[in-house]
Amino acid sequence: MARAWCLKLALSILACCFCAAAASADGETQPGRDPRQPIDEAYTAKMKKYTTEPFFTSPLVDYLPASKTVPTPEAVLGDVAGAPGILPYARDVYKYMRMLEKASPRVKVFSIGSTEEDREMIAVAVSSESNLRKMEENRALLGKLADPRTLKLNDAEADRIVTQALPVYYITGTIHSPETGAPTALMELAYRLAVDESPYIKDIRDGMITLITPVVEVDGRDRMVDLYKWHLAHPGSNYPNLVYWGKYVAHDNNRDAMGVTLKLTENVLNTYAQWHPQVLHDLHESVPYLYDNTIGDGPYNAWIDPILADEWQLIGGRNVADMTKFGMPGVFAHGDFDTWSPGYLMFIAALHNGISRLYETFGNGGADSVERTLDPDEYARSWYKQNPPLPKAMWSQRNNNNYEETGLLVSLHYFSENKRMFLKNFYLKAKRSVEKPKTEGPAAYVLPAGDPRATVQLELLKVMAKQHVEISRLTSPATVQLPPKKERKPRAGEKKAEEKKKEEKPEPTSKTFPAGSYVIRMDQPYSRIADALLDYQYWSPEDPQKTPYDDTGWTFGELYGVEVSRVTDAKILEAPMEAVKQLGLPGGVKGQGSIFAIENHAEPALASLRYKLKEADMQAVEEEFQAGGKKYAAGTVLLKGTDRTQLDSASKELGFEPLALESAPTVKAHALRAARILLLHTWLSTQTEGWWRLTLDKLGVPYDYASTQSIAGTPDLREKYDVILFPPIGGAGSLNNIVNGLPTNWGNALPWEKTELTPNLVGKNDSTPDMRPGLTWAGVAKLAKFVNDGGVLLTVMDTAQFASQAGLTSSVNSAHSEKLKIVGSVVKTQLVDGASPIAYGYGEKVAAYCDDGPVFSLTGIVGARRRRRLGPAMSERPTGRGGKEDTDFAVGRVGVTAPEEPESEIWETAPVTDEQRRNNPRVIPPAMRARVVLRYADSKELLISGLVENGAEIAQHPAVVDAPLGKGHVVMFSINPVWRGETQGTYSLVLNTVLNFDSLNAGRKDAEK
Repeated sequence: MARAWCLKLALSILACCFCAAAASADGETQPGRDPRQPIDEAYTAKMKKYTTEPFFTSPLVDYLPASKTVPTPEAVLGDVAGAPGILPYARDVYKYMRMLEKASPRVKVFSIGSTEEDREMIAVAVSSESNLRKMEENRALLGKLADPRTLKLNDAEADRIVTQALPVYYITGTIHSPETGAPTALMELAYRLAVDESPYIKDIRDGMITLITPVVEVDGRDRMVDLYKWHLAHPGSNYPNLVYWGKYVAHDNNRDAMGVTLKLTENVLNTYAQWHPQVLHDLHESVPYLYDNTIGDGPYNAWIDPILADEWQLIGGRNVADMTKFGMPGVFAHGDFDTWSPGYLMFIAALHNGISRLYETFGNGGADSVERTLDPDEYARSWYKQNPPLPKAMWSQRNNNNYEETGLLVSLHYFSENKRMFLKNFYLKAKRSVEKPKTEGPAAYVLPAGDPRATVQLELLKVMAKQHVEISRLTSPATVQLPPKKERKPRAGEKKAEEKKKEEKPEPTSKTFPAGSYVIRMDQPYSRIADALLDYQYWSPEDPQKTPYDDTGWTFGELYGVEVSRVTDAKILEAPMEAVKQLGLPGGVKGQGSIFAIENHAEPALASLRYKLKEADMQAVEEEFQAGGKKYAAGTVLLKGTDRTQLDSASKELGFEPLALESAPTVKAHALRAARILLLHTWLSTQTEGWWRLTLDKLGVPYDYASTQSIAGTPDLREKYDVILFPPIGGAGSLNNIVNGLPTNWGNALPWEKTELTPNLVGKNDSTPDMRPGLTWAGVAKLAKFVNDGGVLLTVMDTAQFASQAGLTSSVNSAHSEKLKIVGSVVKTQLVDGASPIAYGYGEKVAAYCDDGPVFSLTGIVGARRRRRLGPAMSERPTGRGGKEDTDFAVGRVGVTAPEEPESEIWETAPVTDEQRRNNPRVIPPAMRARVVLRYADSKELLISGLVENGAEIAQHPAVVDAPLGKGHVVMFSINPVWRGETQGTYSLVLNTVLNFDSLNAGRKDAEK
């Protein structure tokens, strides 16, 4: 009895000593387990076994506390988190989280939505029992800090709430499906936060709420687990690449935070808006061993609050410092990530007044333990990486989990210690967003009533609403003052500004917006996201960062092709307006008559209408006409013999207002048919074409979906299809790769099929017994026959270059410029042939997305390019007699007048001379030469937003080309008209091609005989 008492006393003293040691000199709690709490010996032993070096773990995760009532991850996994050979499906992760919820009052699980393939997404809240009991009360307090208008911007009241509220730290994992470690790390993290009684973990549990979405890309996670199981069942074999992640896109699912087109983005964004977390921390894998990349490198996004940049430094720096003290190599916070684009999932927080964070840890693309050898630049010591990764190491998923959990726990603890500061910053960022009109500006953005593209304007407003941006509408006209234009200093030889002013019309000094105009006020909490999406971007070619991480320009008003005015005059905020509760357009048929006209303003919803009313007689006029005192442009849609009730219903749904005419106009018109579409993909990558599938699905435009492998085996493509869409492929889209695919002369087949072993692999996508074969040259011949027989092949960027190189277009040459640098930017194109049905509804200037598009040039002779001269092209007469305007002479003969050399613009086909035409079968008949629809603007006007360097390389060259082939057409895009749900302004270039597939020659004029 005395011995037992002495033992208890000794343990008590030891615990007191531990607690004393746990507090450092500055009062911080030190990491380490509570010796009074037993550990799970068996689980801990396995953790140590699977950790390949002792310095690949930390005092925070080198043990697992034991619980008699709460199950460990082993209950579901059959082994510890990070064990080799084990990747859980999302449903297994959810099963474990719900087991935690059932066993512990410190865990709550919430369903936050579903994916495109109807798989559930969840969020798991972990905190103390008392904190979770007050969860709704706490959410209300955070809501007041998130919207300081509820406090009347009263700092004292905010300070009072800061002392009462608990911060929320939101962690998301596995948005990128091949990055497989986060789910098991987050399962174990949730257990630790719920069970561990060490002072360090209790600080976190008592001081904040940790919110966890363990799997963001649920569809892709389940496919990745299938592939890993296939790999385990076929040791020594190559295993298929994860070519599909979600239903639509792969890696780009982490570029959707601007357009919010994917369910996963919308679900996380809504969760963020409901919980008001101070941090959104996204887990990724690519770099040894932990790169806290939010500090990264410049340039930072221009619209973030400077407070956020300071918070990145604070948390990231502390993260690196603490993990370095643990002796964990390869932890750093500077790198090549520039944090310019707001498209990343974590940036939801950055532009909604929170803190965005992202880890890149080191994964093996599965749960194998693998010896990894790094590149010299990865293990080199540098000023920001004093303890770099090892040149070679055996790396395990357990190592990865150790780094993920350690980094998160260090961040959570630091955040809990400084929660009052971060909560106050959260309030201040929101307050500064509300005060934006009177500080940095602007006051508002206005989308005027009466925009001819009303349905596209509506789609842009819907994006704002998804971003939880408040939208108002003027109830009466409002006039604002325009800022004075900055005068440019005249260049040498130019007239002085005073002289030019006398000649030019005076610039307007004010602008009036009609009633019904939409106003996005900047005196609201989420003004920064609206400002970032609607403003213009400029990335200087002189910027020290020479390799932008992603797109550099994204101005939504330009990409949507609708008018958006940036208003700096604060009087706009005093104008009479009302909050918009529900977005929509009235729609519906107007007037009396049996012929219905819909003006064509390049609105994608016109294609939706065509396919909704499949039996309707729908036509496009090829000439301007007048009816009822109104002018209608070429491209106007006429409907004849259509049931008015059906048309009225469809029009109300889509937002159109067809006008009934008493009689049909007597102008030339052609049928708009519901084309039969094949969307073609490769097995090299489905990344970029996924945005096209998503767009067609949202518009309700039906299509078949097949791979290039299927083409050679299809007996008659033209019999089945009218249009084949071949979207861009990406980095792998070369002629050789498209035609030949991956090598088949060695190695094993790479199946993508639904089997008992891989039940999730084929969802709502394609399948094949072997991903390696490509289109083949037989497939190229089938595509050529399809077009020759009257079909339309639409190609974009690399697939357009493929079409040129494969001989499908004899009149268009395509090349890439080594000097040109356009990195995901908005550029200006100009209309060349407005009579082309592809251009119906468009004006003289069209903003378009370009990412180093191919440079097209036209030729009238097969195999020829523009004439090249010996030496540089001459713009002046050669050296000789006389003055500048005189002609030279040859001594000893009578002077002759040289024929004028034919001239052409850069975007045009160079004229074929009589000499070239003489006995030359390679001369292309004028009717078979390419027709330029749009060209790139002049180099000085090319850039709208983003980065354009050496733009003269592509300036004035064709941007959209219609190349006849036999009875059909190959339509080629140098721009990308369908991109990330952001380019609705150019969707109709594709949809016009589809709807007018058998009338693309309408309006064509061939000047040359």
